[in-house]
Amino acid sequence: MRKPASHPDIHVFYTPDPDNLEEQMLVDMQAGTAPDVFQGCCTHFPIWAQEGFTLDLRPYVEADLDQATIDDWDPAQYEAFFTRDGRQYGLPKYHGALALYFNKDLLDEYGVDYPDASWYHDDYLAAMRRLTHDRDGDGQTDLWGSMLDISWDRIQMHVNGWGGHFVDPDDPTRCLMAEPEALEAMEWLRARMWDDKVMATPLDVQNMGTRDAFSAGHVAMVEDGSWALKDILANADFRVGVAPFPAGPVRRVTLATTDGFGIYAGTRHPKASWELLKFLISKDYGRAMAQANFLQPARASLVEEWVEVIREEFPESAQDVDIAAFADGHINGYSVTAEIFTNMTDARRIAYAAWEQIFVLGQASVELMQEASRQIEDAQQESA
Repeated sequence: MRKPASHPDIHVFYTPDPDNLEEQMLVDMQAGTAPDVFQGCCTHFPIWAQEGFTLDLRPYVEADLDQATIDDWDPAQYEAFFTRDGRQYGLPKYHGALALYFNKDLLDEYGVDYPDASWYHDDYLAAMRRLTHDRDGDGQTDLWGSMLDISWDRIQMHVNGWGGHFVDPDDPTRCLMAEPEALEAMEWLRARMWDDKVMATPLDVQNMGTRDAFSAGHVAMVEDGSWALKDILANADFRVGVAPFPAGPVRRVTLATTDGFGIYAGTRHPKASWELLKFLISKDYGRAMAQANFLQPARASLVEEWVEVIREEFPESAQDVDIAAFADGHINGYSVTAEIFTNMTDARRIAYAAWEQIFVLGQASVELMQEASRQIEDAQQESA
């Protein structure tokens, strides 16, 4: 238990997140035993809001936050914490952003130019092809050009780069996963994994996570976020590089995660909870997260300090790393956030089942998304 020095009347008890956070939080919220203030992200945070378990923060924000604070956040990230009917269920915790990590030693070995802000998806593919090899001569590929996490926002980002969407921007019950742009983007990914075999699948690397596969030298490049930077710098025994994410054929995008803080709708202490949340979104706590775990600040004004923190802890391995590449989408306004259906619980379940067949197992074509899209739309209507 802690008593914040500025609020000696408020007692704060810290509860670690359970391993099965997404499901357990729903159980706790339904039972009325959820923490007053919590963190959430990705597709599960809006599900909690859709179920009515998050306090509407609008009255508190309007009364207590100045415009300068709001303007310091990425608009794409800040606006993602609103439901379609205007309720505000969270505020930014940190600004996780996706970029392209690369192994400088391997790129040098195979004569591949380092990625930079000029790269498009065709440059990315050409590099993957040149970096995929059977290094031990046993007839099996053991080095792949790149890898991505088979997850909602990582796949969506590619779809956005092709000019498509998962969710109709004007209608959160309409699924666009079977539209030509979405299918073309997903086919590009499937073909890299199962036709060209230049992008590792989870099975290729024994289900290692993306950062671990990269640090272990199984992939020469990897699509991963700023949240992986500390682990990669600590574990990689090669020179690491980072570049802005390659542009798609229609537009350049990168991910802004929706990691945020919220307040339980059933709290008996809304005012005290708001005071704690204000501290958690403050510059002081943003600096603390940057120092402890290298979490990229949600506030643009703290980015330079964050970069310096990383360089001080890893003066050699981070010396020539373009750490600011992670903030490029924030600073230059091309970040996107996870697109959310009205009924995300069923939409996520249906989509992941299809992606398992298409990407993980390689047992289906992207045409499977036609049926998945119909099922997702049916689920939206049934929950209306």
